[in-house]
Amino acid sequence: MSTTFRGTTICAVRRNGQTAIAGDGQVTMGESVVFKSTARKVRRLAGGSVVAGFAGSVSDAFTLCEKFEEKLEQCGGNLERAAVSLAQMWRSDTGMRNLESLLIVADKNSLLMLSGNGEVIDPDGGVCAIGSGGNYALAAARALLENTELSAHEIAEKALHIAASICVFTNDNVVVEDV
Repeated sequence: MSTTFRGTTICAVRRNGQTAIAGDGQVTMGESVVFKSTARKVRRLAGGSVVAGFAGSVSDAFTLCEKFEEKLEQCGGNLERAAVSLAQMWRSDTGMRNLESLLIVADKNSLLMLSGNGEVIDPDGGVCAIGSGGNYALAAARALLENTELSAHEIAEKALHIAASICVFTNDNVVVEDV
């Protein structure tokens, strides 16, 4: 019998040259048990110049973060080149192809979402979200971005709290990293 762990919301917002990535801390086992409420799913990479947030299988996400950091080193810190290189490897490597996770990565110049289908997406409007509550956070962030003067950090954090109030797989233990 396999156990499915889920429950993540990651939201990234880019405004006025600043990017913030926020993530909640909930890991859910099955449909009804909160397994952990203080997981950290947003982290700094490449000496702090890159921020990454991940959703999906925890072990798969850790593997992808490690691989992405390796690609960043190989590409001299170039986020776009590292993202494309990881996506190509993710899609073509038989072992990696089965990894079930999504990544949002950002540096001072770019915000990208990476998927196992080989996609590297530069989101419209400087906002993207992934995970169980991703659609809720995305809608909240877009509304806040269009109708307030809040900073990227404030919008990402508020969007996560809004998602947590709607999605049972998202909690309000929010971590935000800025770049």
